[in-house]
Amino acid sequence: MVELTKEYIEQLNGLIDRKEDQQLRDLLKDLYPADIAELFQDLTLEESLYLYLLMDGEKAADVLMELDEEDRNKLLKELSGEQIAKRFVDNMDTDDAVDLIRGLDEDIQEEVLSHIENVEQAGDIVDLLKYDEDTAGGLMGTEMIVVNENWSMPKCIEEMRLQAEEMDEIYYVYVIDDDERLRGVLPLKRMITNPSVSKIKHVMKKDPISVHEGDSIEEVVQVIEKYDLVALPVVDSIGRLVGRITIDDVMDEVREQHERDYQLASGISVDVETSDNVFMQTAARLPWLLIGMLGGIGNSLILGGFEGSFAQNPKMALFIPLIGGTGGNVGIQSSAIVVQGLANNTLKAGDIFAQVLKEAVVALINASMIGLTVFIYNFFTLGDRAITASVSLSLFAVVMFASIFGTVVPMTLHKMKVDPALATGPFITITNDIIGMMIYMFIAASLM
Repeated sequence: MVELTKEYIEQLNGLIDRKEDQQLRDLLKDLYPADIAELFQDLTLEESLYLYLLMDGEKAADVLMELDEEDRNKLLKELSGEQIAKRFVDNMDTDDAVDLIRGLDEDIQEEVLSHIENVEQAGDIVDLLKYDEDTAGGLMGTEMIVVNENWSMPKCIEEMRLQAEEMDEIYYVYVIDDDERLRGVLPLKRMITNPSVSKIKHVMKKDPISVHEGDSIEEVVQVIEKYDLVALPVVDSIGRLVGRITIDDVMDEVREQHERDYQLASGISVDVETSDNVFMQTAARLPWLLIGMLGGIGNSLILGGFEGSFAQNPKMALFIPLIGGTGGNVGIQSSAIVVQGLANNTLKAGDIFAQVLKEAVVALINASMIGLTVFIYNFFTLGDRAITASVSLSLFAVVMFASIFGTVVPMTLHKMKVDPALATGPFITITNDIIGMMIYMFIAASLM
């Protein structure tokens, strides 16, 4: 593994300036695609293009898919459809090729497809482009070892050798019947220990785990995680084998989903990167900031309605941050637990009543402890029984409300097919802040 130090980058730039093609080829040959992609972050677009032309097609394709989407699109805009097809797509698995082509303009997509040399590969790519990118069909590739259940072991091994010549990685050997329906998986151990068996169907592992082409990516992730698979076959509505999804594809999707959820929970409305321009970052962040501002204005209106109470009891103002902060924190905790349960499938959307009941019990304990702690502190330090009682009762009520609200909202959003991560961020905080102030003011006004 080569360390990409400053000196290494300077050496590379020097070789590029002097057009030392052979030395650059030797240097790139020793680097992993991921390292080259990281290296490109320190190069200009012209230098990156120059290096791409020095690499062999397979490595160039691997490096391209390691780049982030923005850098990849910048590079592709400098190339013609024919160059993209011959330089990259011809050297990619179908799932990677589909990801690449989806990011291009429609006219460029057609040009790329028309220049793919392998007609069968082009046909597979066209078929895969018809799937929604958030489904198993949109994530799968078609490169896999497939054998017929009626083949003998010698014929099976011969066919496997022929099919393996076009593949980089082999995860499983899938067994189909004469109608191309998935029947089983052929483990390597059984293939070695049963070399002369009459037919494959007698030694294959029957009823393999599979997903439907229309299943969501979340369902695919859950199946792979549950059964510890490195690849997963995809079937159509009548059980025919149409493709496979590998663990590396799934991990990429999981990472992207986590990034989206994290940004959404932070109040960022669309996916942005640190490299995005000022306008894009502002457009992504401003909406929730404006909503937060409106929430603050709402709070000020609520507090303004109790101006007389503050004039009579100025110490009431000391506990406004405590009420608002506690409600927001409790709501985020509750919603985060629910969102996590929905994501890993340990919590079903139909279990809303049971989850609310459980959360209510937890909230009752937490609210009692928090309220009692603040009551004891205020009783000995504040010297005002009315405010002491108001703050303690308000905290109890706010914790109860925030806990239940933080549970119900993400489960409701999930049922409405809206990303429940929305409930773990500013939405919960702003709502609990406003409701918390209303509870505090009404309880304080009633007791005073």
